[in-house]
Amino acid sequence: MAPMNIFDNTETAFQLKSDSELERAYFLFKMISMEPLVKIGSAVTKFALNVNLPVEGLIRSTVFDHFCGGVNERDCMGTVDRLHDVGVSSVLDFSVEGKEEDAQFDATANKVIELTLLSKNMEAMPFCVFKPTGFGRFKIYQKITENQALTENDKEEWKSIESRYDKVSKTAHASGIRLLIDAEESWMQDAADELCEKMMEKYNVDRPIVFNTLQCYRWDRLEYLKKLHQRAKAKGYKLGFKIVRGAYMEKENDRAIEKGYKSPICESKKATDDNFNEVLAYILNNLDDIELFIGTHNEYSSYLAMELMEQKGISKSDDRVWFGQLFGMSDHISFNLGAIGYNVAKYIPFGPVKDVMPYLIRRAEENTSVAGQTSRELTLLKKEKQRRKL
Repeated sequence: MAPMNIFDNTETAFQLKSDSELERAYFLFKMISMEPLVKIGSAVTKFALNVNLPVEGLIRSTVFDHFCGGVNERDCMGTVDRLHDVGVSSVLDFSVEGKEEDAQFDATANKVIELTLLSKNMEAMPFCVFKPTGFGRFKIYQKITENQALTENDKEEWKSIESRYDKVSKTAHASGIRLLIDAEESWMQDAADELCEKMMEKYNVDRPIVFNTLQCYRWDRLEYLKKLHQRAKAKGYKLGFKIVRGAYMEKENDRAIEKGYKSPICESKKATDDNFNEVLAYILNNLDDIELFIGTHNEYSSYLAMELMEQKGISKSDDRVWFGQLFGMSDHISFNLGAIGYNVAKYIPFGPVKDVMPYLIRRAEENTSVAGQTSRELTLLKKEKQRRKL
């Protein structure tokens, strides 16, 4: 049985934080715990950046530096090295969102290729990552998901998106670096899933290189996983999955009400947790066919994964199973897992401050809406501050 208190060790959890960084983290989570403040702060920040008020320095020295690695990959390297020294790997995430132009999509794809080639020579960076809407317009994914008729221009646009996926997947395959593809809103996700499946079929023959993401707050994901598993076995290729709970819950529920369809989201937090844990167990039962990246900030799910691995005789360092958390969050999980020999990676977002703000605002809103997440961070930070005083 996995020890049920390893995540209480704050000395290990915050070993890389200076006293001033610890104070900043405490201040930020205190702010994030106040929902009205997050809503007002998000609106003011968006406005200030849009009208070019000189707020970048302030954002940079507070929320940006806590949750991001820097404005470019060079900025991130010191962090990557420090993490690796204490047994935690890094996934550099070029977190630029909401673009609409082909040139911008090409630039993002080229950036992911650059990062993949960089990772090839660095043990500390075993994965690369991108978002579907980093490579193409949301609307085109939506059109395909909803089976709308495509114009000739649409078809050309989709071909370009597929070509970006293919170029990046091919580079990852040649470099031996695993490629994590994020999931987004349900009304565009089917198109992204189909494209990802195509890449898996092409590049995952010997071992999983291309990983899709399952958002387990969607009640249909376990069924989807099982069907895809059967298809992959029949066609002779492997699967890779990152599993997460999900990041667009309010948006999903609001749209379902507005459009009058059944919400794709589980009916309760407990149902989401159960779904996540079932998906986790299913993949660990089928590790010969499916590799797993467990993206969770949930302690119970982390303990459950450790326990299931132990029961099944899966070694802590088995390269087919990874744990992952976001940079600046849940250090008590990441660093304590890394310290006892599990494979752990931190997702490290980076990019120009203005471009990364949508990501940061989502993180703040998510922390506010997940009951217990922020108060747990605050409790642990407070405990470590007291430990250091003593």
